[in-house]
Amino acid sequence: MFERILIANRGEIACRVMRTAQAMGVDVVAVYSDADRGAAHVAMADRAVHIGGSAPADSYLKGDTIVAAALETGAQAIHPGYGFLSENPDFVETVEAAGLTFIGPSAQAIRAMGLKDAAKTLMEEAGVPVVPGYHGSNQDAEHLAGAAEAIGYPVLIKAVAGGGGKGMRLVERAGDFTDALDSARGEARTAFGNADVLIEKFVEKPRHIEVQVFGDGRRAVHLFERDCSLQRRHQKVIEEAPAPGMTPEMRAAMGQAAVRAAEAIGYTGAGTVEFIVDGSEGLRPDRFWFMEMNTRLQVEHPVTEAITGVDLVEWQLRVAAGEGLPLRQEDLAITGHAFEARLYAEDVPKGFLPATGRLTHLAFPDGARADSGVRAGDEISPFYDPMIAKLVTHGPSRAVALRRMARALERTEVAGTVTNLAFLGALARHAGFAAGDVDTGLIARDIDALVVPPAPGPREIALAAVAGLGLMHEAPPEAGFALWQPLERTVTLLHAGEEIVLRLATLSAEAHDVTVDGVCVAVRRVEGQWRLDGSFAPQVAVDGARITVFAQYGLRFELVDPLAREGAAGGDAALVEAPMPGLVKAVLARAGQTVNKGDRLAVLEAMKMEHSLLAARDGVVGEVLVAAGDQVSAGAALIRLEEEA
Repeated sequence: MFERILIANRGEIACRVMRTAQAMGVDVVAVYSDADRGAAHVAMADRAVHIGGSAPADSYLKGDTIVAAALETGAQAIHPGYGFLSENPDFVETVEAAGLTFIGPSAQAIRAMGLKDAAKTLMEEAGVPVVPGYHGSNQDAEHLAGAAEAIGYPVLIKAVAGGGGKGMRLVERAGDFTDALDSARGEARTAFGNADVLIEKFVEKPRHIEVQVFGDGRRAVHLFERDCSLQRRHQKVIEEAPAPGMTPEMRAAMGQAAVRAAEAIGYTGAGTVEFIVDGSEGLRPDRFWFMEMNTRLQVEHPVTEAITGVDLVEWQLRVAAGEGLPLRQEDLAITGHAFEARLYAEDVPKGFLPATGRLTHLAFPDGARADSGVRAGDEISPFYDPMIAKLVTHGPSRAVALRRMARALERTEVAGTVTNLAFLGALARHAGFAAGDVDTGLIARDIDALVVPPAPGPREIALAAVAGLGLMHEAPPEAGFALWQPLERTVTLLHAGEEIVLRLATLSAEAHDVTVDGVCVAVRRVEGQWRLDGSFAPQVAVDGARITVFAQYGLRFELVDPLAREGAAGGDAALVEAPMPGLVKAVLARAGQTVNKGDRLAVLEAMKMEHSLLAARDGVVGEVLVAAGDQVSAGAALIRLEEEA
């Protein structure tokens, strides 16, 4: 076994690999960028090496720098995690040329599965069922249109080097093919530097079922299937294992096909063979087809670990160190059911827009596995994937595991940024999903029902007011009285941009009456516990004027300072500020320039998107405080306006 390994990754996957490696007595070296100097994976590692700037291209994608860090620290092997360089065959060769072990498949195996068209040809030769389609090298538009006609509409146009839904278009009739082809090619060229596409038959009620495989370079086993059908924009949201409705015949057929795929390329380590399944008539052994193989550990691997009792990272380390497969196929079995939900910092009502922010509070409930790479106080950086955690539950049956997931989501506490927590909770309680009636179109069909803004009630509002005013802490008994009468005040809160005005009467340090829309809520501390009309109050977090009540997956309020608002009422919106951390892509204003309300003054790049910053009123640019190329934090002043002369 290795004495020391380096993890060429960050965040939750780096932390997850470290847990197993350190439990096995293996020292771990972390690498980190400028943005990750204080990150959880750096604190958790035995040693850490700085490798460059915040952008992935300046750090986590610098293979030579990472290999140099491994050599410098005496690491014997490199674990790539997933993402970044995990499926880069050139990196594998660089690692091995330095005399180090790559904890994963060979460069040859990665290349064999790297392009969808070549991989599908290889799979056909290995006897693995492949979706009817055209995977040839002739990229002439007329030839591709003819192939689509031969396959029969509807069809999918897919980038051969694609992933994450980029370069993919659904075409339902021949008249739309040319425009869809041009669009898919343009997106593929931008995203992957390769405009080639393939054509596939579109499955009417598709399910995404994948099989976990593990090989030692000679033989392979499968660790059963995962259902990843619950997706939005081709991105997985909730995964489960095993797949609902799976039959022994279907499982055997899919498992054998996945093992044939792995053994056909001499696969080493953990990998996933992804299949598209026609679920229109239930799960049938003749209705699944190979899509692609992910030559790495997957984000959703914990559900497989939960139902098999296998630590896949331990297997990775053991096989990479030269051991054979730890178990035979007949030794593997399924116990119970498991779910994984991906918790992200994202604004779901705004189209799942990635979000940033400082996590002022983060807590996970007992009874659920939480794989996370962030802690309370950490920043959600604009440079990387905004995942906060993966929540995993297991139970003796699907129904029990799903109820445990719903409960775990309700009890997860996050403050400091918007999240998809309420959306995940709605999915966990979706009747169709609970019944196992899932396909990849479920979220798109039911999106309106799944994205319903929470409506705080009088109790939650009352609690937010009391907490926001600092009245939940110990105070002298007379603190709430003025001239021997209860102190009453008007309080204004903001929730979802709407003002809420209430009346708060402080009777004592442990008793307050809050009137909201004519409803009086008794807020009392009883035996050290705060209660609302006699019921236990939910937890609450306060960060300055921002209050989060942990009910309905987190209700966010802001306490309005009447003095600050008074000053702002006649304010002039003089400063244009950065709404989030990011890179100033362009400055369009210059000192002395006259601008009108709504004029674009600067462009900020954050979370891989561009955001235009507009003038809030008419005026003259008094001062430009930044330049293109500057990295700025949230709230940083960018441009100052003056009144027009």
